[in-house]
Amino acid sequence: MPLLPPALRSVTPRELAERIAAERLGLPFLVHLDGERRQHIVMLPAAGTAVSIGRGPSAGVPLAWDTEVSRLHAVLERVADEWTISDEGLSRNGSFVNGRRLLGRHRLRDGDAIAVGHTVIVFRAGAVTAARTTATTRDMAPPELTPAQARVLRALCGPDGAGGFTGPSTNREIAEELFLGVETVKTHLHTMFEVFGLTALPQNRKRGELMRRAVEAGLVRQT
Repeated sequence: MPLLPPALRSVTPRELAERIAAERLGLPFLVHLDGERRQHIVMLPAAGTAVSIGRGPSAGVPLAWDTEVSRLHAVLERVADEWTISDEGLSRNGSFVNGRRLLGRHRLRDGDAIAVGHTVIVFRAGAVTAARTTATTRDMAPPELTPAQARVLRALCGPDGAGGFTGPSTNREIAEELFLGVETVKTHLHTMFEVFGLTALPQNRKRGELMRRAVEAGLVRQT
């Protein structure tokens, strides 16, 4: 899973499981949090239907709690096999994709962060991504880890692997929890990146994907 923006990294084990279940459907979807930090997943239609984002109740992605969002703020539309987003003057405060103001129509990539008002919406592309990111746990048995690696993995995901997920812990946080040196933590993580097949990912995505695969493989408890 692409590394989520800070606004979406706080997620309970149940919500993480919901995201994984959505990915397994192989369809594109959006994920965002509402004004009370509750997760919402919006599956996008297969073809032919535009999906609006706005504060109005009839919007395909209704954001009634966000007063900085216009009633009709932006529109997502499928063009051929790609999903696009456009604003074209619909909103009063503008729309942003990965921190850049949206001008005209933009083709969405897996993991793109759409910012409207105070809300961040992450686009997930569907079948191609789901096939890639679940390959480790669907097609193979979970990797065998040493006890030390398993402790580091649980610490990466939260206390004993059973707490609320707030994004991957830092190397220093893991080191302090387990009374290890930071370099030792780095060594264990580097090894796990290899056994989980994550070495080709950008560095800023490895930790989040390792956490996701650990949960999916059943190596970390979901409570």
